[in-house]
Amino acid sequence: MLEPTLNSELPAIPGKRYFTIGEASELCLVKPHVLRYWEQEFPQLTPVKRRGNRRYYQRGDVQVIRSIRELLYEHGFTIGGARQKLEQDDGKEAAPEDPQSVQQIIGELEEVLALLKS
Repeated sequence: MLEPTLNSELPAIPGKRYFTIGEASELCLVKPHVLRYWEQEFPQLTPVKRRGNRRYYQRGDVQVIRSIRELLYEHGFTIGGARQKLEQDDGKEAAPEDPQSVQQIIGELEEVLALLKS
């Protein structure tokens, strides 16, 4: 089995609003069954569930998955230790968004503003 790669080597998160479990799996290099298990273990991971219990992950969920992956695979945390670390980090200031997503949000807000003005 290949050793997991560092989070810095993961693919960039596209500018989509929702990702299927397969897409999230590919973006985080984690198998879908592992994501389903992590949903049970980490309260921070809450994908939207739609018809037929299909999961749709948002950008924040993908970032949480990457954080969990880093804690478990790169820093050697146990599931319980990673859960505690994430709970501690929830109380701290949120990490800044990457510039690409900030630009995307600005673009979306400008579109909404233009619609409101017309």
